[in-house]
Amino acid sequence: MITPKVSIIVPCYNQSQFMNAALQSVLEQTHQNWECIIVNDGSTDKTNEIAGKWVEKDNRFVYFKKENGGLSSARNLGLENAKGHYIQFLDSDDCIAKTKLEISLQQLNSSINEGVNVVISNFRMFVDTPENTTAPYCNLNEQMFNFESILYQWEESFTIPIHCGLFESSLFKSFRFPENLKAKEDWVMWVSLFYKGCSTIFINESLAFYRRNPKSMTVTKDMFPDFIQAFVYFKSIFSEEEYHKFLIALITRCYKSNKIFKYRLSATKKSNTYQAGLMIKKVLKTFGILKPCKQLFFYILKLKSY
Repeated sequence: MITPKVSIIVPCYNQSQFMNAALQSVLEQTHQNWECIIVNDGSTDKTNEIAGKWVEKDNRFVYFKKENGGLSSARNLGLENAKGHYIQFLDSDDCIAKTKLEISLQQLNSSINEGVNVVISNFRMFVDTPENTTAPYCNLNEQMFNFESILYQWEESFTIPIHCGLFESSLFKSFRFPENLKAKEDWVMWVSLFYKGCSTIFINESLAFYRRNPKSMTVTKDMFPDFIQAFVYFKSIFSEEEYHKFLIALITRCYKSNKIFKYRLSATKKSNTYQAGLMIKKVLKTFGILKPCKQLFFYILKLKSY
């Protein structure tokens, strides 16, 4: 029996310290018919050296090196060279369970799931090793996997780490990640696929592992400009009525968030703790020792961070 090939696309940019763990999780897959497309997006660290060792180790690893163009362009290069029946995305600082491909394909090929073209698994978090995980940052369930929820509840109620999914490659015949986006490209992908009517099944088993990386772009970069670019992209695929409804929903959400923030700020200023802090500040200022006390406070905070 011929088993379907899975193309695993691994974009890499200056995260060579995590690559071995990610690629090891690919090598250990119980489903053996895969190709792993490593895309070096102009890294200046040891990515090239590490990728070369994996290509030598197993010819199922394929390596591409390109000038830096961002995560979207790296994934697009992977899609253009993918030969598999299915697509598995895997960022170079994350990992997948060794049974992820096998279990996902079993669901896709089951007669009771005819017509399903996306399998989404649950996930867990880790810092150093996927053998030591913590609870996920959101609780996924199958009621979330529809166009309305993906479009309107993204980042308010949940997000789906991209490596939770296994996709039929045919879904990407008419989709490429927008290369003007430096972030939120995964949201655009999920919205686009659901807008076109993809059919999903959910595996409530943690088959993807998401690394809590304090230096990742999602932590260090202001994402608002990419949100705006995503909105512009949606205008090109939605009808005028759908886009108008989308904008109204977003404006409403921003308005509600602003009201909640103002309420919490007002409540904080009225609290006994805040008022006591103002009193202490006034006393220190009266005695002329406010500035040295501030310096001491920040010094103590700095010591606690070590």
